[in-house]
Amino acid sequence: AAIGGGAADQCSWRGSGLSQEAGSVEQLSLHCAEGSLEWLYPTGALRLRLAPRLPPTSAAVKGRSPPHVTACIKPTGTFRGAQLYLEREGVLELLLPEAPRPHARCFSWLPQEKVALFLQATPQPDISRRIAAFRYELRGDWLARPALPTASLGAEGACRPCNDTEILMAICTSDFVIRGSIRSVSNDAELQESIIGVSATRIHRQKFPLFQAGGRPGRPVGSIRTPLRCGVKPGPGTFLFTGWLHFGEAWLSCAPRYRDFQRIYEGARRTRQNPCEFPVD
Repeated sequence: AAIGGGAADQCSWRGSGLSQEAGSVEQLSLHCAEGSLEWLYPTGALRLRLAPRLPPTSAAVKGRSPPHVTACIKPTGTFRGAQLYLEREGVLELLLPEAPRPHARCFSWLPQEKVALFLQATPQPDISRRIAAFRYELRGDWLARPALPTASLGAEGACRPCNDTEILMAICTSDFVIRGSIRSVSNDAELQESIIGVSATRIHRQKFPLFQAGGRPGRPVGSIRTPLRCGVKPGPGTFLFTGWLHFGEAWLSCAPRYRDFQRIYEGARRTRQNPCEFPVD
């Protein structure tokens, strides 16, 4: 489909500001849970309405509907020529300045709120090398406190240990549930992220092949990220790692020691409070 001189499908849009009239605002609408936008030679402005057809929360968790939708925007390393704003109920909030660092920015809104992304071109004497491009993800089934690298999702809660209810929900709804041990922890000061190297003893669930063979025989290995401010340290023992896939990378949600998880789950099962069935041994 052609929209204002750009090429679009239900998920992504690519277009050029050279086809826009000076001072015009191009209206766009994308309907996927993830995709991308690439704006060459930015002039004028784009207004992008976010209208995803989100899949329902896992059927294993009955009676639970997402209280809000969460979106994350990650600029390319060559993002230039524009600034990106969140438009919420007519009020603009800057998300990405001109030439931002390649960090994801996340925000949430209630289903009844009116939100859009407003991409405003910045005046440039030479627009020939300017491309404003980013990827986006939208989810309706993230937990209320996903541990993502952004202050806008409640930094004060991202590092605290999960309570029993959050742990039980995490095993039912997470993108991955991995039993294993910590092999290493490295820190990336520029991205403000810690990368946890994990050796898996059992892969209970992974939506994508995040953990693959490469360690000891029969031991898949992979890495999980968490905000640097959480101060993750390597430690002995077996953990149950849960979390979300975020722009192709695994991000930690809850990671109780496995023996603690066994106790929590068995207690919930005895009282029939477990939100889903999970194999425990």
